[in-house]
This record gives sequence, structure tokens and C-alpha cells, in this order.
Amino acid sequence: MKTTALLVLSVISVAAAAERTLPGTQPLETTNDLSREMVAGIDKFLTRETAAAVSRRSNYWRRDFSSPAAYEKSVEENRDSFRTIIGAVDKRLPLTALEFMNSTSQSSLVAETDSYAVHAVRWPVFQGVHGEGLLVQAKGGPKARAVALPDADQTPEMLLGLAPGIPASSQFARRLAESGCEVLIPTLIDRGDTWSGNARLKRFTNQPHREWIYRQAYEMGRHVIGYEVAKVQSAVDYLARDGKPVGVIGYGEGALIAFYATAVDSRIQVTAISGYFNSRQQLWEEPIYRNVFNLLTEFGDAEIASLIAPRTLIVEYSEPPKVEGPPASRQGRGGAAPGKIALPDFNAADGEVRRAHALTRPLNWQIQSIHGNEGSVMPVGSEPFVRAFLRGSGTTAGPAQSAPADLRKGFSPEERQERQVHELVEHTQRLLRLSESVRNERFWKTLKLGELDAFKASTGAHRTNFWQNVIGQLPKATVAPNARARVAYDKEAWTGYDVVLDVFPDVFAWGVLLLPKDLKPGERRPVVVTQHGLEGVPHDTITDDPKGGGYGYYKAFAARLAERGFVVFSPHNPYRGRDAFRVLQRKANPLGTSLFSIIIAQHDRILDWLSEQPFVDPQRIGFYGLSYGGKTAMRVPAVLDRYALSICSADFNEWILKNVTTESPYSYMFTIEYEMPEWNLGHTFNYAEMAALIAPRPFMVERGHDDGVAPDEWVAYEFARVRRLYAKLGIPERTEIEFFNGPHSINGVGTFKFLHRHLNWPEPK
Repeated sequence: MKTTALLVLSVISVAAAAERTLPGTQPLETTNDLSREMVAGIDKFLTRETAAAVSRRSNYWRRDFSSPAAYEKSVEENRDSFRTIIGAVDKRLPLTALEFMNSTSQSSLVAETDSYAVHAVRWPVFQGVHGEGLLVQAKGGPKARAVALPDADQTPEMLLGLAPGIPASSQFARRLAESGCEVLIPTLIDRGDTWSGNARLKRFTNQPHREWIYRQAYEMGRHVIGYEVAKVQSAVDYLARDGKPVGVIGYGEGALIAFYATAVDSRIQVTAISGYFNSRQQLWEEPIYRNVFNLLTEFGDAEIASLIAPRTLIVEYSEPPKVEGPPASRQGRGGAAPGKIALPDFNAADGEVRRAHALTRPLNWQIQSIHGNEGSVMPVGSEPFVRAFLRGSGTTAGPAQSAPADLRKGFSPEERQERQVHELVEHTQRLLRLSESVRNERFWKTLKLGELDAFKASTGAHRTNFWQNVIGQLPKATVAPNARARVAYDKEAWTGYDVVLDVFPDVFAWGVLLLPKDLKPGERRPVVVTQHGLEGVPHDTITDDPKGGGYGYYKAFAARLAERGFVVFSPHNPYRGRDAFRVLQRKANPLGTSLFSIIIAQHDRILDWLSEQPFVDPQRIGFYGLSYGGKTAMRVPAVLDRYALSICSADFNEWILKNVTTESPYSYMFTIEYEMPEWNLGHTFNYAEMAALIAPRPFMVERGHDDGVAPDEWVAYEFARVRRLYAKLGIPERTEIEFFNGPHSINGVGTFKFLHRHLNWPEPK
């Protein structure tokens, strides 16, 4: 009797479980926070990819060791690639002479000893951009010529002993001067934040000046690193004017610039770097102004060193500059990215040296590694370090002398720094102003605006470029979906299921599926994928509780669409957790990928699964996203053409302007969203170009007049280009914009009509 009762209970229990399980899926049993698990899983995936990148780099190199000349030629393609990714691509102005910085009140002469004179100088690099610093002229002619680069937070004066800040034993520029060298000492952009902002707008940040330049330049395919490499190259133009060899020597950020400049400029014959050489596998932890898109795919420091071989490279293992983060956040100043500089473990740094030797073994070339006993640190700019550099330059060290005295009255290094910062800002802003004309040439003039098939064919190469080189393309999902589901909602008109699908090891897609209860057996309905914004979760798009956190933005648009009879899927995108998710962007970028590389892979898997469901018409799957979900609406359907249409709500605007301009309060330059810049997007794809990749599929913009994302004028200007395209294609009815009196939120009027019309589903009566 007991056995029979237990059997009956078991059957009832199984039946109840079956009712609460989505057919074709396994039970989803976890009680963990799926949002946090998603971010953590992606982090593990990117960490593994970073480690794996080292062994994959050989695929990008074809070294020919048959002769030094053959080797140089064989790595030229890698050199060009490196030059491009660090943004050292602007054509430099010709240079044969430096400008002495004289005025009616001040001579260019800064200091003078019996053996050398020091002058304040500048030199042109690009239109409106100068290098600026000190020139040491050896009396009686130079024994060698060098560019000496201090750390970003050191001045040229410190490196010569003209100002306090660097111990005498570390003033390597002074030692070169005492040894009869002609030395040019540039000023680097520092880590202060004085000019990181716009006084006219009363908008300021605590971004280091290097980050302030980085953010705007990165979007334009430029970099603070590339700008300073160009300044060094222009300095070499002058120093190598008569064909004599030139060396570069640097510490900290100056070492990075010296190292990179030598990798791209084969005229530099000897290079010495202190406080900078490591594997770069932890690049994501370093300050964001060292972030280089796609760097680790092809280059670690060992590979960069191999671009210098067989020239002389000297590496000193010393304490790097102490950088714990950006300037402190304070009233009126915030938003800077975290990032620190730490001394690498000697074994890791030395391992990278040994790896460089292994890569170039047939050349019989060795990095001159200078370190203390048993891998202890050396004093910065030690005497062995300087002497090795001088030997490589064909001379020897001279006797030490007393420090020179600065002859100037009232000199302000801050004024020089301000000039340097503002010049690079203006150069980058000029690139912004010209970027639309570049996109017109590279994109719009290549499109075929006649027959639709011809048009789609003409966008193919651009779509590939967008996905592979801007977003970063990952392979198709590498694991089975292993779909798991559980009931999350049971409403009068629909049932909601949490659905989890595997994508890559540790990476999964998660969303909430809303199924109308009036679905008939065998009926295939259109689907609307409803995407939440920044820091949101799928529930935010569904809740109809006016007191709910997401209701004010989303107005329960996912639920409203399900009530109208659409199948709805509300995915979770991993832009949640503040720095926790922004770290994903930091880890992805050096691999040539981005947060959207992951998101696209997740959506591709979601589309796979939805298309297989018996209640879905795979030809009628539309996308509708708000805010960061609107950002998704521009990028995901642009590459995944299985989305039949796309609606961008509360995001569409002149996206490049919003990311780069320093002249508008709407700009991301003043906010915490340091993950926003996308490499070289400014010269490739604004939102109109992304919409062109969506065309000829239907595309709509939803815009509240009071939305603080951007002004109406930016939105209307960019959409006008989209409207013109659809008109030229003969399909103006496939694109719309709805302005409404409201804030940053879903309106759900014109967009709902748009979905019904283009997904061919009747509106409720």
C-alpha cells in the first residue's frame, strides 16, 4: 500500500515538473545570480584566451634568418601592423632644424657648463603639434646622439639635474651630456589631471592627461603612445640629419615610448629601457592609456623586441614609476579608469627576455639584461645601464660633473605641459571634424544604390571589416547549447521561462522567454528580442510594477509585446557590475576583441536556439533595445543578418561625436564609461554606417525629446543619412524615426506599430 502511494506521488511529481519545464530543455536548477556568473565566466574565458595568445603568435610571423637584410624585410609586415595598432600613422612634417624657444624676456639658453649648453627647443611633428623639451649641445661636437625620455611624471629638467625630483644617480640624460653626447629630451604627457576637462563647460575629470588623450584618440585610430612615438621619430629626423647613428634611452613611460619607437623606426641603432619590460599578459591591469587594441594577438614584449633585432637593446630591471591609480576622485572630478603599474616578478620579466632570444636565436642576438644579484632590482638609470648605452653608441662614459643651474626666471613646466596636452587634443578634434569625409570616401562611395541584391553585396566587405577589425570576431559557439530552462513567470496571457544556453567554455547566454498562452500547436509566430540597457537584467524589461527599478525606463515593453501575441525573448547582456564588466573590455581589447565580440556570439547562439523552436518563425525575429540595448541594436543586427529588423531606442545619435568631442556636455569624455571607445570607429562606422549594414532590413529609431544621451539635433542629423539611403534604395517605408515628448525610455507607440507591420503580425483590435 505504501509502495503504491509513493508511485502515485512520484507520477504526480514528474507530471508537475514536466509542466514547468520547457520542451526540449533540461531543468535549470541553479539558484546563483546568473548575471554575476555570466561576467565571471566571460572573465575566465578571456583569461584563458590571453594565455593562449602567446602560442598562437607564431602564425603571424614569417621570419627569414638567412641574412640581417632578409630578416629586416621579413618582419616589415609585422612592423607595419605594430605601427598601425599603436596609432603612429599620421604623416609627420619634414624636419631639418629645431626651433630655439626665445622671447623678448627669455633666451632659449637654459643652462651652460664647460662641456655643454642646454637650450629650450620645440620641433614640428604634425600640423599644430610639436615636440617640446631640452636640447643638450656638446661643445666641440657630439660623440653620440640620443633621445632621452623621462617618465611621464618627470620633466626634462629633472633628468638633467636642473630641477629636483630625480636622484643624481638616476639622471641618465645628464650622464650622457657629461659624456659628450648631443641629447634631445622631450616632454611626455603626464599623469596629472589639471587640463582633463573643459573649463567653458565647467566639466572636469580626474582622468590623467594620458587617459584624456587616449580616450578621444582611440576612437579615431590614434593613441597617446603613437603620438609620442611620432614625436620621437621627428626628433630622430633631426638627430640623424647627417646619417650618424642615433640612440634612444628611457625610463617608465619614457621606456615604453623608446621601446615602441625603436620597433617602428629602424634608424635607431641602440635602445636602453629601464622600468619597463614584461610579458604584458596582465596588460588589462595597467593604466588604460597603455591599452592597445589587438596587441597581444601578435605582440608581447618579446615579439616587439624581435622587431628591434639585431640592433642593440638594453633592458634594466628596475623599480617602475609608482602608479596606484589615477589622481584621486574628488568633488567635480571623477570617472577615470582604474589601473596600476607594479614591479614585475624578475622571473616573469627575465622569461620574456629569454623568449625574445628564442624567437631570434638564428641571429645570434642577445638583449643586454642588466639586473642585480639573483634578480634583484637595479637603481634606475644605473651606471652600468648608461655605460652599456654609450658603448652601443660607439663612445665611453665621461667623468661626472656638478649639476648645471637653470638660468631661466619664472619658468613653468606646467605651462609647457598645458601646451602639449592642448595641441594633442586639438589634433584629435581636427581628426574628428574630418572623419565624416573619410567615411564618405571609404564607405558611402563604395555602395551600390540600385538593385537591392547589388547593394547587399556591396556592404559585404564593410560588414566583415566591422565585425573582424572593429568589434572583433570570435568563432561560432564551440560547445553544445545544452539548453536549460525553468518557469520564471506565470501571467494571464503568457508564461515566462529563464533559458540558459552554453556558448564557449564558461560562457553562456541567458534570457527570459515569454510564450503567449494562446499559441496553437504547430503555429510559428514572430519573435521580438527585447534588450535591456546598462546595469539592467531581463526582469527590468518585463516588470509591470511602476515601483520596480526598471519600469520607468522600459515600461514593461517585453510583457506588453507578449500580450500582443509576439513570442518575446529578453536576453541578458553582460554590461552589469560597473568595473567588473568593464574589466572584460580591458581584457578583450588586447586580443583584438571587445565586449560586443562576446555579446554577438551569445546572440548568435540565441538565434540558433530560437530558430529551432517549433513555435518560432525564424524569418521573423526582430530586435528592439533601449540605451545600451540600443547600442546593441546598432551592432548585433549589423553583423547577424538573421535579425529581420532592428529598433534602436534611446541611443541613436552622432556616436563618434559623442565619444570624441571635448566641446559638449553630452560627451562620454566626461563620464565613467571608459569602456566606450572602440578602436578607429571614427574613421569607419558611425551609426548611419551601421544602419547601412542593417539595410535593406527595416530599421527604426525611437527618441525622447528629453533624453540626455544627446540633443535632438545630433539624432536627426545622423538619421537623415539613414533616411536618404533607404530612399535611394527605393524602400523609404522600411525606416522610421519617432520623436516623442519624454525622457530616456521606451515609448512603445510607433515602434509597436513598426513591429506589427514588418514582422507581419496583426495589431490587437
